Amino acid sequence: MGATPAPSLKPQMRVGKRDIGRGFAAQRGAYAQGSQAFWVGTRQDSGGRGLRSSVSTNCGSHCLGRKRIPQTASASCGLCPEKGKGGSPERQELLLAPTPPMVMTEPGEQLPEEVLALIFRHLPLRDRATASRVCRAWAAAATCSAVWHDTIISYDCEREGTLLPYLSACLDHVHNLRLEFEPSREPSRRAATELLTALAGRTPGLRSLLLNCHGEKPLFDAGRDILDAVHAICRASCALRHLDLRRLPFTLDDALVLQASRGCPELRSLFLNNCTLVGSVSPDSVLELLKACPRLRALGLHLASLSGTALQVLAAPDRAPFAHLALRCACPEDVRAPPLPEEDWAAVRRRHPRLVVELELEPALPDESVTRVLQPAVPVAALRLSLSGDTVGPVRFAARHYASTLRALEVRAAASAELDAALELLAVRCTDLREVHCFCVVRPSVLHAFRAHCPRLRSYTLKLTREPHPWLPTLVA
Repeated sequence: MGATPAPSLKPQMRVGKRDIGRGFAAQRGAYAQGSQAFWVGTRQDSGGRGLRSSVSTNCGSHCLGRKRIPQTASASCGLCPEKGKGGSPERQELLLAPTPPMVMTEPGEQLPEEVLALIFRHLPLRDRATASRVCRAWAAAATCSAVWHDTIISYDCEREGTLLPYLSACLDHVHNLRLEFEPSREPSRRAATELLTALAGRTPGLRSLLLNCHGEKPLFDAGRDILDAVHAICRASCALRHLDLRRLPFTLDDALVLQASRGCPELRSLFLNNCTLVGSVSPDSVLELLKACPRLRALGLHLASLSGTALQVLAAPDRAPFAHLALRCACPEDVRAPPLPEEDWAAVRRRHPRLVVELELEPALPDESVTRVLQPAVPVAALRLSLSGDTVGPVRFAARHYASTLRALEVRAAASAELDAALELLAVRCTDLREVHCFCVVRPSVLHAFRAHCPRLRSYTLKLTREPHPWLPTLVA
């Protein structure tokens, strides 16, 4: 047997960077001749090192996305140009082409700014601030005018302070604002005051402002900080068109109405019929408001603030169409207010045939005042009765005189057979009712009367048995 040759002790050749580059060049040539393996798109960096791309192939086991699939002897690759086995020149050029480098794109570039703005406008304030810090595209979309045109800010839900540094860049785009806060909580109240003060110094300013207060009102609190901020907005926002203070639990006075008259001549709606125990808006201030704002279409007042002279101004031939008048009767001043002339109501109704009057009566009104407030010439479309005394009388009065205009009725009273009979009479006569809500137990015949005689009824609260509160309305399909 021959001896096994000893391993060679000849030193290996030193391979330099130039030789490595030549080796990769040789691999390119070998691939064209059907080599066993090759990395497509190899290149050299500045140091001569070959860099492999993310696409590979193998004639013996071809690869799709680096997943090697064995190739049988009878099967042809179809992609690899191995000795002419199904490899077309176009496919060879595709495999030999260098792979473009991967480029990291920003998240906002995957969606148009209009789509991002549509998404961001539904986010809470805190999430908008977070989205604006993701990238430049998201920041541009989160601060565009489409996101902030109609804005709802609730300091009860944000729970993170005022966020005024983030809001300051977007206040110019806020046109319609609904601000919710709790006046009994100092952080919530301070944040709302700071936001209103900041809005007062911006142009073009607000178009619409609605203040919604939650929780209990602090005792002996006049709300001067909030009212001063509202004064500043009325003084600076000459383009303000809608101001709703119905959910503000502070006493509103003549100074606020006169400031709105002088600073907001483009007003279209103003609601001052808030839940307060004292009414401090005089009829003279309302008269000045109607003269200074000729395009006013909706007005909410306490009954004592409305006068016959104001009705005459609304009935003038050159007056713009007036659509909505909301009256609240709850203050002692409303009880002592003189009745408005029937002929003035008739003139307003002729001038504005589509006028809708919303009337709300609170338990503070005695029975004789209720009969004086309800007048046949008033086109009452929504009636809310919350009376501790005679509730059946107003319901029967509405059935006799408001049959052609009444669309919504709300009654808060104690259950009685007389009330059930009055409701059945109202159901027979007021056939155009859309809503009826009675917060006391009624007999089944009341429910059957409204379902049978009011074909346009959309929702009702008519409970046949006592249930836990809150009572939710029933929607009519």
